[in-house]
Amino acid sequence: MAESARALKSIDTVPHWINGARVAGNPHAWGEVYNPARGEVIARVALASREDTEAAISAAHAALPEWSATPAPKRARYIFKLKELIERDANKLAAMVTREHGKVLSDAMGSVKRGLEIVEFACGIPHLLKGEFSHQVGDGIDSHSLRLPVGVCAGITPFNFPAMVPMWMFPIAIACGNTFVLKPSEKDPSCSLMLAELLAEAGLPPGVLNVVQGDKVAVDTLLEDPRVGAVSFVGSTPIAKYVYETGAAHGKRVQALGGAKNHMVVLPDADIEQAADALVGAAYGSAGERCMAISVAVAVGDAGDRLRAALIPKIKALKVNDGTDTVAEMGPLITREHRDKVQAYIDSGAKEGAELVVDGRTHPLREKDQGFFLGPSLFDHAGADMSIYKEEIFGPVLTMLRADNFEDALKLVNEHEYGNGTAIFTRNGLAAREFSARVEAGMVGVNVPIPVPMAFHSFGGWKHSIFGDAAMHGEEGVRFYTRLKTITSRWPEGFADGADLNMPVM
Repeated sequence: MAESARALKSIDTVPHWINGARVAGNPHAWGEVYNPARGEVIARVALASREDTEAAISAAHAALPEWSATPAPKRARYIFKLKELIERDANKLAAMVTREHGKVLSDAMGSVKRGLEIVEFACGIPHLLKGEFSHQVGDGIDSHSLRLPVGVCAGITPFNFPAMVPMWMFPIAIACGNTFVLKPSEKDPSCSLMLAELLAEAGLPPGVLNVVQGDKVAVDTLLEDPRVGAVSFVGSTPIAKYVYETGAAHGKRVQALGGAKNHMVVLPDADIEQAADALVGAAYGSAGERCMAISVAVAVGDAGDRLRAALIPKIKALKVNDGTDTVAEMGPLITREHRDKVQAYIDSGAKEGAELVVDGRTHPLREKDQGFFLGPSLFDHAGADMSIYKEEIFGPVLTMLRADNFEDALKLVNEHEYGNGTAIFTRNGLAAREFSARVEAGMVGVNVPIPVPMAFHSFGGWKHSIFGDAAMHGEEGVRFYTRLKTITSRWPEGFADGADLNMPVM
């Protein structure tokens, strides 16, 4: 027991950030943070009690009146300063992502830059909050609208993008005049703490942004507390559904992005080498731990054999190693439990009858049980009834299906329960146009394998990939984090004499 206590003292402890300061709190439990490439515990994280979470909500609630009354241009200046500080410390943030998540440094830096794009977008908030004005909608009557803050907002973010996804949420929310409580993944919690400290360095008043490290206890507190007006979530579909239903039942507006099973349709006229390169990057980048990863390739007609032949050497040549290795292309998975879960899907696919063309279970780093590694896997001739096709694996597993024609391929995509993103590779403009219009997914790529929208557009899927009707960031994000108020005005000189009991008609 004494040795265990000494070991805990020798590693970092990740606290909360409440009312402008680090706070240890009174955790109901502790979590372990791993370096996935080494399989070693590098920190422990305080899992917030209900009281800890309520303290963060209280800080946000207390800061709300003054912050919401702060002029939008002044709020934007804090965000602009944050942009400068993130640019200064981007390398530190990326290294932190690699250390706790495992993705390779270049990919980690890419995720930081995509988050930074949202910060840059939020710098323009004065323009985005402009209302509308209509003169003389009736005799002597004008009408105008305002976009006002919702209040205290909360964000619950996933492990796979510990820097980027929080930056999808809090910069827009606080720029719109809200205060914010962020609950990051307990698996890689340090990025959110660093972002909060950067905002404090930028001069942000205490309580405007708070961070609680935690698990379901913290989540349920945020969903149930009446002082929280809006909740944003990114994660798995079962939890997204729970967050949406629980938050909505407690009177909150909720945007909850869930799981995905993104298809890439490859037509016979596609450039097969380009399609194969795109598939390798989209399927195995970040070890497949992306909600926009391509996990299904639908090869149409005679494209199948050519695509398979092009894929195999590219997959086998992938360099899998510690994310800090500058030549590594794919790192480990986030935890041992998740690695074993993905491996179980590979076992299941082989048993169900799909052809396991490349077996990631035999990768040397996996066989040595060094870190949480799993090599890339490729299945071919899978069926639509197999678990490897139906369920989100969230790992380095690509599943190929064959379709006789374009219509059959489109039907496969549209009949799947998820509709996050999809792509088509073809030289045929008409086919691409038809696919874009008819496919049932929220984000579509034409010869673009991962069609993540830029910051000034919005991110969101369809079907079981989203709960709630608001996508994230872009103008959709501004609408989510503001309430619309419409004012109709007339001045005394415009009144007619006497009471009018009829329905007002302009």
